[in-house]
Amino acid sequence: MPWSNQTGDGGGWKGGGNGGNGGPWGQRPQGPRPTGGGGGSPDLEDILRRGQDRLRRAIPGGGGGGGSGVPGFAAWGVLIVAGLLVLWLFKAVYTVQPDEVGVEMLFGKPKQELSQPGLHFLLWPLETVDTVPVVESQMTLGSGQRGENSGLMLSGDQNIVDVQFAVLYQVDNPANYLFDVQDPIAMLQQVSESAMREVVGRRPVQDVFRDDRAGIAEEVRQITQDTMNEYGAGLRINGISIEDAAPPSQVADAFDEVQRAEQDEDRFVEEANRYRNQQVGQARGEAAQIREDAAGYKNRVVQESEGEAQRFSSILKEFEAAPAVTRKRLFLETMEGVLRDSNKVIVEQGASGTQGIVPYLPLNELQRPARTDTGANSGQSATPTPQQGAN
Repeated sequence: MPWSNQTGDGGGWKGGGNGGNGGPWGQRPQGPRPTGGGGGSPDLEDILRRGQDRLRRAIPGGGGGGGSGVPGFAAWGVLIVAGLLVLWLFKAVYTVQPDEVGVEMLFGKPKQELSQPGLHFLLWPLETVDTVPVVESQMTLGSGQRGENSGLMLSGDQNIVDVQFAVLYQVDNPANYLFDVQDPIAMLQQVSESAMREVVGRRPVQDVFRDDRAGIAEEVRQITQDTMNEYGAGLRINGISIEDAAPPSQVADAFDEVQRAEQDEDRFVEEANRYRNQQVGQARGEAAQIREDAAGYKNRVVQESEGEAQRFSSILKEFEAAPAVTRKRLFLETMEGVLRDSNKVIVEQGASGTQGIVPYLPLNELQRPARTDTGANSGQSATPTPQQGAN
């Protein structure tokens, strides 16, 4: 090197063909010569010399080369071997994170065993490794995720609905995930969107809004899982969740009106059913009461009839035993019952054919209740006095 000759005649800042004052091109640099001491800047030649000394000490054998300062071939070989060893160790030792598994490949063919989380070693470059995350991940689709109208779908009753849903998935077979499909995540996105459109297209819009969201999500999950299994994507679909379902913004107001009308219809139907149940219950109660009254009346009439029959039978026995006495007793009891509530007074004639009472006696007044005198006597009751006459 031209910088290693510090005292010869060939180049360098200190030598030269012009009495030691020329530069490396036969000309001395202009201006004062920098020195290593004092307050000036360090000498460039001293800096280069010190760097060469440090490199020579770092190389085993002192650098060789017959003292010329140039490392020998042995030193460079050691450096190359050391660099290759470091590179090989860097490639041969790898770490698998807690949420990952490693798939080792021998000549590009994946092994059956999976590398669990931790530090591992392989024979690089004969063996290589790829790590795959195995934790559950979520993908949100629809409602403007991939475009302005990506979530618009046509329902079975010819209504347009904007659906946003999430797909929960997990790597089930890392080898298939890495090698069988070029982009499993993009395939999952396309398959899940297609399955959702298929299921929504067979259902009425009310099922998507509120009636059967769980059933739709399960059906979409099953279709997506079957399709991914057919392609061997190595993914397991853990669940589908419909996060939002709404009409397009252009017809949101009209759809709200329709929803309110349907809610009013449901409310009227509920009120009518409530009134019907009330009236039916009341009518059933009245019918039960009438039936109970009829049953009671029937029992009462039957029992009265049976009692009368038994009474007639007992009277018949008495009549057969004593006909005259029984006939008279029946006559008296009958007349007593007829005349008990009668307002008539019957007076029999005496033995001589004369009346037994005064003709002027007010018999009708005697049968009436006493009247209350509200006049000057202030509440004292007045009883009419029978008029007496002389024969």
